Amino acid sequence: MRLKGKTLLITAAGQGIGRASAIACLREGAQVIATDVRADLLDTLVGEAPGMRTKVLDVRDASAVESLARDLPALDGLFNCAGFVHEGTVLDCDEAAWDFSLDLNVKSMYRMTRAFLPGMLDKAAAGSSPAILNMASMASSIKGFPNRFAYGVTKAAVIGLTKAIAADFVARGLRCNALCPGTVDTPSLRQRIARAPDPVRAEKDFIARQPMGRLATVDDISPMVVYLLSDESRFVTGQAVLVDGGVTI
Repeated sequence: MRLKGKTLLITAAGQGIGRASAIACLREGAQVIATDVRADLLDTLVGEAPGMRTKVLDVRDASAVESLARDLPALDGLFNCAGFVHEGTVLDCDEAAWDFSLDLNVKSMYRMTRAFLPGMLDKAAAGSSPAILNMASMASSIKGFPNRFAYGVTKAAVIGLTKAIAADFVARGLRCNALCPGTVDTPSLRQRIARAPDPVRAEKDFIARQPMGRLATVDDISPMVVYLLSDESRFVTGQAVLVDGGVTI
């Protein structure tokens, strides 16, 4: 029970990496508060993982985020998982798409961190080892990918945000890291494949860029989430941790 006694909050926990991470953390003994903008996905999550606490939350709604932070006990761990993949170059990204990507992929993490950080610092002062984990990507400041302009920019910003928080609060006992997955087989990816002019070719191309010869599964990623939110990683902070199947070797 690697997370026994810890209270964790995970955003975008209705599907994909967020869902798998919520279930993995619950199984490791944490009290997990799973949030998502879609109530229907949270309902199915509770059916799969009894004991999971859920809350509908739009991380772009500052008042809702602040209200939730007031209502909940101080957290031991926060996983900012919510995000969006915009497809295209700078010429395909109008201001509305740019603003939406920045708001969901970066500013939501700013909102969540500002709201929940004071309670986490109180936990640290009492002797625990609270941790924030932010969802970044191998498509970021680590590596550029075609047709991922807005996504790459925002995920690079997430790495900068992570390092800044880590530097500001390391002496007060709070850790902050970024998770940088490779291409993961999630509902979001399947939607992008289905929208492609040639879905069969699109899937083959996604697989081909992974040196291991397959897409990652959510269960390839969730063990790293557990590790980075647990006390096992108590000497790890400010890192962009890659789980990419060898893409960036």
